[in-house]
Amino acid sequence: NAAREAGASVFAVGNFIMSVINFLVIAFVVFMLVRYVNKVKEAAEKQEEAEVAVVEETPAGPTEIELLGDILEALKAKK
Repeated sequence: NAAREAGASVFAVGNFIMSVINFLVIAFVVFMLVRYVNKVKEAAEKQEEAEVAVVEETPAGPTEIELLGDILEALKAKK
């Protein structure tokens, strides 16, 4: 303290170590956050792929126009 008050440059080892530890803790938290966001993003992409696969696997039924055509034919045959 006396050296600092006198204006001399002092290398404070304790402050340096505390700064390094703070940096490492913050870096670790940011790393874990990025990792978690990537996992969530991958899970969402897999879910979208699964939904697309289900849609592609379901057989396509007759279209609305085909159904209306069948109804029209049935009505004509009924007369």
